[in-house]
Parts: sequence; C-alpha cells; structure tokens
Amino acid sequence: MSSSRCGISAKHLERELGVTYKTAWRMFKQIRTMLNDETPFDGDKPVEIDEMFHGGRAKNGAGRRMNGDKRKTPVLGIVERKGRAVARTIEAARGREVLPLIKKYVMPISTVFTDESVIYDGVGNLQGTCHTHKRINHSKDVSVMGDVHTNSVEGLWSLVKNNIRGAHHAVSAKYLQMYLDEICFRYNRRHDNKPMFVAFLKQIAKTDAKAAMADQAGVA
Repeated sequence: MSSSRCGISAKHLERELGVTYKTAWRMFKQIRTMLNDETPFDGDKPVEIDEMFHGGRAKNGAGRRMNGDKRKTPVLGIVERKGRAVARTIEAARGREVLPLIKKYVMPISTVFTDESVIYDGVGNLQGTCHTHKRINHSKDVSVMGDVHTNSVEGLWSLVKNNIRGAHHAVSAKYLQMYLDEICFRYNRRHDNKPMFVAFLKQIAKTDAKAAMADQAGVA
C-alpha cells in the first residue's frame, strides 16, 4: 500500500495474502481511517483552493456537473505551493460549505489563490481573518497571470483521478473521503527521506495512542 505511488487495490491484496476480498478491504479501510490529517497549514506558503466533482459522467454526456446533480460528489482541495494538501468531500459546492473549511485550514496571513467561482466570494472577508485573495478567470481561458494560478491544486486533482482510475477503478461516495486521506497522506510526504512504509507505521501508532488515551479518559 505504501510502496506504490498509486497504492494497490483490495483485490490485489486478496491475491497476495490469500485472504478473502472482504478481509482485504477491511484491512485497507482500517488503515485509511488512520491517515486523516486535521492539522492546519503553517501559513508560510501561498495556498491554492479549487473544487472538483467525483463520479460518473453526467447523464447528457461528459463534462462538469451542475450542483443539482446528485450522482457526483463535490470535493474541496486546499494545497500549499510546494507544501501540504487537504481534500474534503462536501455536500455541495457553495460558500457555506467551503468557507468554514478554508477558515479551519488556512492561516489568516496566507495569500489565497482561487478561480472566479462565486463560492469563493467571501474568502477575503472571513470573520477573524485577513486573507489576501487573488483570482484567476478560467472562464476567459486564462490559466496563468503572473503568480496567479491554481496549477498546484489542479495537479492534486490529476493525481486523485489517476490513482482512483488506475488502482481502484471506482470509489463510492460513502468511502471517498478515506481514499482522499490516503492520497493526501502520500502527497504530503513526497519529499521525505524516510520510506513511506515508516510514515504509515508512525501515523498508525500515533492514532492508536490517541485512541487509547481517549478510552482511558472515558473510563476515568
């Protein structure tokens, strides 16, 4: 799971270990639930934000869905340039879903880059923050204007789509967040000198320790 850039499927693990598919899938599920990273960004790097829609093609052909189409799952991506990434599934691509996540992860001192979508209109006016907000107008076929672009977060979307398409073929909306956590976990450690296997083990051990402390506190 850690040695391949795109991970492996539960069917692959089933064949490798000689276990049932249900067992292999549950093993992966347990690991992925421990790879979630809720740590806010440091604020020392510019941040790019964009949304994508995961799922099958729209009924009337290819292309981006409208918000009313429930067959696709909207995902918000927040990526530091040359830094970390966070991807979160949301109920709909609208300001009241997006802005709280931006406030949670992005420090007020950060410069934020987005496209022209209206869902980001409130980024510069979030309560308790003072983000510098710059926008690129993709609707006019402008991709880069000086340092204003969203190429980093679009690179993350390419990685997500290739990962799911290549290793898993399809992922349901119910479990999509776990796969996003796994992809972002590897993305955030792409420059580490230590093997990814060690990073996985440390994260799992840390999560287990937190769970044990919570259990002890509950008993007390």
